[in-house]
Amino acid sequence: METTEILDVTVIEPRLKHPTIFQKFDELGKGDSFIIHNDHDPKPLYYQLLAERGNVFTWQYQEEGPKWWKVQISKLKEGEKESTIGELVSKDFRRAEVFKKFGLDFCCGGKMTLTEACKEKGIDVVHVEKELKASQEKPAAPWQDYNSWELGFLADYILNTHHKYVVAAIPVIQEYTKKVAQVHGENHPEAVEIAKDFQVVADELISHMAKEEMMLFPYIKQLADAKKSGLSMEPSPFGTIANPIRMMEMEHEAVGNVMENIKRLSSNYTPPVDACTTFRLAYAKLKEFEDDLHQHIHLENNILFLKAVALEKELAG
Repeated sequence: METTEILDVTVIEPRLKHPTIFQKFDELGKGDSFIIHNDHDPKPLYYQLLAERGNVFTWQYQEEGPKWWKVQISKLKEGEKESTIGELVSKDFRRAEVFKKFGLDFCCGGKMTLTEACKEKGIDVVHVEKELKASQEKPAAPWQDYNSWELGFLADYILNTHHKYVVAAIPVIQEYTKKVAQVHGENHPEAVEIAKDFQVVADELISHMAKEEMMLFPYIKQLADAKKSGLSMEPSPFGTIANPIRMMEMEHEAVGNVMENIKRLSSNYTPPVDACTTFRLAYAKLKEFEDDLHQHIHLENNILFLKAVALEKELAG
C-alpha cells in the first residue's frame, strides 16, 4: 500500500522551514500529496501557500495538537478545481449547517468556492474547514442524500415540500409584517421596509414558482421518463433547458438579495427589546422562511438544474 511521505519540520532550521515546504510542494506531481509534521498549528503557512501558489491545493488536518499537528497538503490534478459551496452541500447536506453558522450562502452563492466565499466575508477558511470536518462525525440521515434521488422524484419533492410551504407561509408572514409596520413603524422604521421587501419576495416567488410548475418541472420530468424508458424527447419549446434555468437562477438571486436585506434590517431576525408577540412572531417566521428558501434554492440550483442540463445533453446524443 502506498504511503504518504511525512515531512518533519520540527527538525528543520526555522528560517528554512517554509522554503523547504514550498520546494516539496513544487516537486509534487498533480494529484500527489505529503504530510507536514509540526509542533504548532501551521495555519499561517496555508495563507502563504495560497498567496504564492494560488488555489491549486487542498489542506486537510490529520492531527490537531495539543502536542503535534499533522496536515496533508495535496496538489490538485490537472483541470481539477476546488469544489464550490453548492457542490460540497450537494455531496453531504450536513455541511449546510456549518455554512449557515458562518453566514455563507450555499444556494444563490453556491457557485463560489469555499476559499472565495470566505475571502469575500472576511472569514477564516481554515476554521470553517475544521468545522466541516467535525460535521462529518455526526450521523447522516439517509433521506438527506438528495444528490442520489431520481430527477423526477426530486422535482416532485421540491413541489410538494418547498413550493407548498412558500404558498402557505406567504399570507401569514404578510399579515404579521404589515401589522408590525402599521403599529410599530413610527418607532421602528425598519419594520416598514421589511414589510415592503417581503411583499417583493412574495410577488416574485409566486410568479417564479408558477413558471417552474407549468413549464420547467414538467419538462424535467419528461427528461427523466425518457431516460428510464429509452424513448427520444421532443424538442423543447425553449430551445435548450439551459435558457429557462438561467432565468430561474437570476430570479433566485434577486429574491436572495431581498431576503438578505430583510436579514440586515432585522439584525439577523433579532426582535427589539420592546417587541410585542406579533413582532417576535414576524421575525421568527421570516427566519423560518429564509431557512426553507436556502434549502429550496440549493436543491434547484445545485442539484436539479445541473442534472437536468446534463441529462438533456445526454439524451441529445
